[in-house]
Amino acid sequence: MCSTFSVSTNPCSYGANNARFLHSKSFVTRTRAQGIRAHKCSSSGAIPRPLIKEFIPRTGLRVHEIVERQSQANNLTKQDACRRVEMNLTLLEEAYKRSRNICAEYARTYYLAWGTRIDEMVDGPNAVYMGTSLLDRWEERLQDIFDGRPYDILDAALTDTVSNFCLDIKPFKEMIEGMRMDTWKSRYKNFQELYLYCYYVAGTAGIMTVPVMGIAPESSVSTKSIYNAAIHFGIANQLTNILRDVGEDAWIGRIYLPQDELEQFGLSDQDVFARKVTDNWREFMKEQIARARFYYNLVEQGISRLDKASHWPLWSSLLLYQNILDAIEENDYDNLTKRAYVGKTKKLIILSHAYKKAQSVPSSIFH
Repeated sequence: MCSTFSVSTNPCSYGANNARFLHSKSFVTRTRAQGIRAHKCSSSGAIPRPLIKEFIPRTGLRVHEIVERQSQANNLTKQDACRRVEMNLTLLEEAYKRSRNICAEYARTYYLAWGTRIDEMVDGPNAVYMGTSLLDRWEERLQDIFDGRPYDILDAALTDTVSNFCLDIKPFKEMIEGMRMDTWKSRYKNFQELYLYCYYVAGTAGIMTVPVMGIAPESSVSTKSIYNAAIHFGIANQLTNILRDVGEDAWIGRIYLPQDELEQFGLSDQDVFARKVTDNWREFMKEQIARARFYYNLVEQGISRLDKASHWPLWSSLLLYQNILDAIEENDYDNLTKRAYVGKTKKLIILSHAYKKAQSVPSSIFH
């Protein structure tokens, strides 16, 4: 879990109905705007026609309201009208240091350290002991953070951040809701359900971080399109995580793949648990990878529209995650018994490439 990150013609220009900016019609093929039509495998085992990559489901999320509130609050910040929380500077330095260490340890390039702590509760080794009551407690702590009452030193870093940038509490609550889903849901019947999960656990991080990264002053695109692209970044990263971790998730009984699409390719949960890399599995994975790349393509064109200081880390994250998809392909689509990763040498090359991209400012930033 950016700016007008898009490859299609004017895909982020929205009309009066701003409530639907997350799933603008320009992203969806005209003949299948409401969903993916099922293509059953024939009795001969033939592979079905490709799935729609440009499918962005109508989740009913009212993201535009968060964007409007957060944008208005951020404008007030510039006028020093936002309520600030005063804290001890030495304490804050230590808080941010510990947060950086957590991010480095878990390599969550698009998560806040606070989000990583919650994620570990439901995905970590002690997840079996964690119930919804603990998440309820974290939600209470979240409210305390926004009220300027941090519980511990790590909470202090987030308290300072939400105070300085006037962040909206709703995406933070939605991230907890995504973590809550992991306590009771281990299957997703279609991409619409999976998209909602990806939005909760990763797309929300994009909404949180746009004000922190800042929008380039010379950018003339709409604020809503910037947030829209930030959400796409989170969705793409989470889909990549899911595809990389299929085998590991299967060990704990979880399958984060659209059930109806598995069926379309003649596959089932049992094939995942049996770790059988068949031709059907390879064709299925090609479509899942294509969908993730579709979302990355929506991101690429807009990174330059954020503040220049954020360009290199964003390009690094984007290129590194895209290379995880490449690694899955290089493993002959075996993500059931192998974990796709990017080696250290390749990472250095990617970081160098990302730096060069970060230095270039396309002329489209002014349009």
